[in-house]
Amino acid sequence: MTPVQLSAITQLRRTLHQHAELSMQETQTIQLLQAFLRENTSLQIHARDGWFYALKKASASARSEGDNRGPNSPGPIAFRADMDALPIEESINLPYGSEKEGISHKCGHDGHCAVLCGLALELDRRETDRDVYLIFQPGEEIGAGAKRCAELIREKGIAEIYAMHNLGGYPEGTLVYRRGLTQPASEGLRIRLTGRTSHASAPEKGNNPAGAIASIVQYALRAAESAEQGTAGINASAAQEPRFHSKTLITPEEQDSPMRLCTITGIRLGDGDFGISPGQGEICMTLRAEIEEEMRSMELSILSFAEAAAKKAGLKMTHSIHDYFPETRNHDACLDRVLDAARKNRIPAVPMGELWRASEDFGHYLKICPGAMVYIGNGEDYPPLHTSEYDFNDRIIETAVDLFMCIAQSGIPSDSI
Repeated sequence: MTPVQLSAITQLRRTLHQHAELSMQETQTIQLLQAFLRENTSLQIHARDGWFYALKKASASARSEGDNRGPNSPGPIAFRADMDALPIEESINLPYGSEKEGISHKCGHDGHCAVLCGLALELDRRETDRDVYLIFQPGEEIGAGAKRCAELIREKGIAEIYAMHNLGGYPEGTLVYRRGLTQPASEGLRIRLTGRTSHASAPEKGNNPAGAIASIVQYALRAAESAEQGTAGINASAAQEPRFHSKTLITPEEQDSPMRLCTITGIRLGDGDFGISPGQGEICMTLRAEIEEEMRSMELSILSFAEAAAKKAGLKMTHSIHDYFPETRNHDACLDRVLDAARKNRIPAVPMGELWRASEDFGHYLKICPGAMVYIGNGEDYPPLHTSEYDFNDRIIETAVDLFMCIAQSGIPSDSI
């Protein structure tokens, strides 16, 4: 990128940071991005319901060759950036700090959007031999955006799609990658139990769900560890202590066992009033697994136990699923293209030994067409994502743009995908 381009993109990133917006509410973000693209490029802008895409059409000569290039010619290619911020207060002193109380870009989606706009600048001054779609997606943080945007893949016959995420813990400016599964499936499960409120001095006149909540929590924590034996491997009536754990890393001994994890994220029961025995309670948990079917198996097992526990206690039980994310699996041919682009741009590449446990809705696209999700290192000691100390590292913008531009300039023959 030219110094002028890089300066403009960096300023755009910081402007986006100032106007952070939550998932599926990215109205001003979209306006800022579209205004930048219209003022600085000739790419076509196409507005959709809560999101948009920019299109760089193939050169006239490439279009005229169309039918003569054969079935193995590269088809349209797409790149995705997510736009949403997080409900985290801006606590570091930045001249471009978020102006939205309690909302800030603590995952770097402002930087992802800036990278895609940098790619737009590069595409605008070069010829391409195929259509290039730049997808600006809402709602990644809650798993809602990609599912909405993914229909564009079918609609436009897009042949391959790519995305990047910034990531701490790796040297700044390195390409971090993983073959096959790179991020797991996950979903939020909320279980509500309803009994009857009473005076704390006469709990027998009410129906407090505390006991059922305790047993469901214990069972759920066991369920992830027992999932490999199937639901029959968990004896709901067995008098055994729950095996609580708080693992943060997968040990070498566990490498051959797919990751399954249940994290209790919230328990609600009354408001602490010492004179009231509450009649309602709620448990929230996040389920993660390398394979979506295994996550579903955990969910069904937990719900089956919860229903039995609620029935035994005379409680009414309901549940709901939130923030569903599919597994993200990279396609080998597409990842090879990324690695080739990194070599051509002299970007060091570092393999990711273990999957990144955070989920990513990019998997919705990969269910429809081949593609790859890769990462650019922020620095080995860089503040982690989703923390108040984090801010996107502007120094990796140019690296990401160069990588994407190189990918956009050449295609995979369709018989290799």
